[in-house]
Amino acid sequence: MTAEEKTTLARFLDLAGDYLSDGYARNRDDQVFENDTQVEPAPPPEDFSSLPLAYQVDEDEEDAVETPCETLADLTAAINNCKACGLAAERTLAVPGEGVDNPLVMVIGEGPGADEDKAGRPFVGKAGQFLDKMLAPIGLFRDKNCYIANMVKCRPPGNRDPAPNEIAACFPFLEQQIRLLRPQVILCAGRVAAQSLLKTSQGINALRGTLFEFNPGNGECIPVLCTLHPSAILRDESNKRPAWEDLKLLKSKIRNGD
Repeated sequence: MTAEEKTTLARFLDLAGDYLSDGYARNRDDQVFENDTQVEPAPPPEDFSSLPLAYQVDEDEEDAVETPCETLADLTAAINNCKACGLAAERTLAVPGEGVDNPLVMVIGEGPGADEDKAGRPFVGKAGQFLDKMLAPIGLFRDKNCYIANMVKCRPPGNRDPAPNEIAACFPFLEQQIRLLRPQVILCAGRVAAQSLLKTSQGINALRGTLFEFNPGNGECIPVLCTLHPSAILRDESNKRPAWEDLKLLKSKIRNGD
């Protein structure tokens, strides 16, 4: 603000105060003001290490997630070394996944639990053992014609749902797994896996019974079916029948599955 503008404003305020007080204007000497000094904005720092940590990106870690791997072994190594989100600091072991190459079915859950975190293997606790029992009657086995994985590769504390940023950090790994494995069908086990893969907010009961497609970035569309998570069936046995209907639909979509 200029000195002249400040003087005009001061006169107005004095006059307004006089009239509000007793209705008479008083004689006063003008106050002396100076022009404001123009402050130039500081140039952006050349050394980005001076920025707060929240604005910094570790380029090595970003590349580790985004750079495509040519083999499952390379991808597994990248997952085991990943520190792209906070889950890495609390894990015992990362859980990349296990099964066979070119499986008939790729099963995707939400994230490792306590047993999986200790073993570095997916679905090995009670829910995982029940998953094996669910798949066996339709001729699916993790050591023969399936691949088992999770949406996130490290255990969320307390087995909570993975946070959106954690899912986003792991999603490139999952896409690469799907591209390399090329399963005939993907089975999403539970709400978190289904919503995250299909980019939807619909509940699991609304998603069940419908055939979707997923493109892992290579131009191929892979059929996707959704079912209840095995832990939901263990908590409520009334979920067994709808889950069995899902598995029968899955079986009908597998070519040469016997």
